[in-house]
Amino acid sequence: MAGIKPGVLALFDVDGTLTAPRKAATPEMLQFMQRLRKVVAVGVVGGSDLVKISEQLGKTVITDYDYVFSENGLVAYKGGKLIGTQSLKSFLGEEKLKEFINFTLHYIADLDIPIKRGTFIEFRSGMLNVSPIGRNCSQEERDEFEKYDKVHNIRPKMVSVLREKFAHLNLTFSIGGQISFDVFPQGWDKTYCLRYVDEFPEIHFFGDKTYKGGNDSEIYESERTVGHTVTSPDDTVKLCSSLFLGKEDADS
Repeated sequence: MAGIKPGVLALFDVDGTLTAPRKAATPEMLQFMQRLRKVVAVGVVGGSDLVKISEQLGKTVITDYDYVFSENGLVAYKGGKLIGTQSLKSFLGEEKLKEFINFTLHYIADLDIPIKRGTFIEFRSGMLNVSPIGRNCSQEERDEFEKYDKVHNIRPKMVSVLREKFAHLNLTFSIGGQISFDVFPQGWDKTYCLRYVDEFPEIHFFGDKTYKGGNDSEIYESERTVGHTVTSPDDTVKLCSSLFLGKEDADS
């Protein structure tokens, strides 16, 4: 194993990078991340709230990693302690929020897709998560919608309409996961979390949706990070082993 690398932070997206979408990390992945922590500082950043991240990475997630950034870093933890929060409601105001939510729900009501379930808009501390099918769908229904969306571009078309309609609110729309997209003020993407890690001169970010419009694109392209695109949790392990743990681990 390679020696300790001071001043280096390895920062990871969750869905598609450390776990399969919306599924729990494997025991092997969790063990690997703890091995990695012996060499570099390790952080995770996801668009979901802490409850959902905990479902995927374990109930002790905020103490298992050096940094945990939920909702893109709008809720931030360091060493198990809360170090920062930001509120969408206080930033936009109730009237602007209501205007956006009303229009979005009307759009979804008129949307003709094979099935719809419940929870079409999830209100989080620092963002709205919008799902055309509804977050209450089963995993099988998630998988089917993801395939349908790739053919019919339901989410990209919806984002295009909302971006034009609410241009005056200066919002960012970020497609991630299988069934939804996030909505938040400009600058509240995953680069928001970087304000908490100024002490690291070298920050490596690993994500699967690093393409333009993906929810990893801004932090992947940031001048503050060395961006890495991965295709699966296995790909993440292989790349990190090669970068940080030495040749023996990369080949194992």
